[in-house]
Amino acid sequence: MSIRHMVKVRGGAAVAVAAALALTLAGCGAGDDGKAKQSAGQQPQGAASQAPAPNQSQGSAPTQVIATMEGANGMVLTVNSATRDAGGFLTVNGQLKNNGKEPFVGTAAWRGNELTQSGESVAGATLVDKAGKKRYYVLRDTDGRCLCTTGISSVAAGQTVPIFVQFPAPPANTAEVEFSLPTFATAVVKISG
Repeated sequence: MSIRHMVKVRGGAAVAVAAALALTLAGCGAGDDGKAKQSAGQQPQGAASQAPAPNQSQGSAPTQVIATMEGANGMVLTVNSATRDAGGFLTVNGQLKNNGKEPFVGTAAWRGNELTQSGESVAGATLVDKAGKKRYYVLRDTDGRCLCTTGISSVAAGQTVPIFVQFPAPPANTAEVEFSLPTFATAVVKISG
């Protein structure tokens, strides 16, 4: 085989590999494979849960409010939805707002007392199904990170931070649960979906 022929074969193989990779990557990013679309700020199960940058406010506030909870030093937690997801999960979406005049830096309590790989997070949140007499804790991925918003080290005065927390879903006949996050009052939230 001549050198010229080997260059053509190797070049053709490289083109074929590049085309296969391009098609594979295009298939990974396109289309809806029948799963429900993830809501803003929500991570699929098993994905590294990252919060939006804590120093940014959410551009448009959700319109529905199903619970509002007062917290320490002017902090307010608004729950916008508690939705059953495919696969047996319940996702709570909301917003943390600092109505105080000083930055709120007591976020370490929000991660709870459980040792996790999540660091600063809202992993200390819980759900209680009073009728079923059961408490639910935040789901974790295989690396021990919570399926919730992470990276909140402080909340500036006037800042709003969107959050999400994912739990195992209570039984289908459970219509409401008590949601709590350390430093906030407990609130009853209705489940949709």
